[in-house]
Amino acid sequence: MKKQFNRMRQLANQTVGRAEKTEVLSEDLLQVEKRLELVKQVSHSTHKKLTACLQGQQGAEADKRSKKLPLTTLAQCLMEGSAILGDDTLLGKMLKLCGETEDKLAQELIHFELQVERDVIEPLFLLAEVEIPNIQKQRKHLAKLVLDMDSSRTRWQQTSKSSGLSSSLQPAGAKADALREEMEEAANRVEICRVSPHLFALLYQDRQMSPTGGPFCSLEF
Repeated sequence: MKKQFNRMRQLANQTVGRAEKTEVLSEDLLQVEKRLELVKQVSHSTHKKLTACLQGQQGAEADKRSKKLPLTTLAQCLMEGSAILGDDTLLGKMLKLCGETEDKLAQELIHFELQVERDVIEPLFLLAEVEIPNIQKQRKHLAKLVLDMDSSRTRWQQTSKSSGLSSSLQPAGAKADALREEMEEAANRVEICRVSPHLFALLYQDRQMSPTGGPFCSLEF
């Protein structure tokens, strides 16, 4: 509770310019961070629209997908009509040929959708629902640690100044030492969090996701 109070007080002082604010991220990371929420929104929306375009059941094996495809149903209907009329009739032969063609188209569609799921839809889902939320969670944690560090520094500086004016230097000096130790521990926690792989992943999200559109375009054409 006390730590939360110190954070809020430090944040208020920083807002009105009465306290120093430490920025531990590089300019590149700060720029990427600004785009992070937009990337999440676009990835989520694209994933949703692509999933809605699938004709087969998402996540199902090829055999289960095939049973529910309209192309498969049409192929079966044509083949049944061919069997009824017989191969000795022109219409029967035509229905059989069309049925075989529709079945091949269904298999091609299944293969296409499986590739789209693996190479495009799943990476988009991981980015929007797992990777970016993990990065944002770590970023919020880092912000709290930085506030703790800044708060410790502010209180240490104030105590150090007051110890110079105090007639009882020993208690004030002991308090300043304790706050300095707290400040150093907070700085260590900030550094550990700052070099976390989650935060460095900020720089690689665009690079990681840029190949995602490539497989989709190649599959489309």
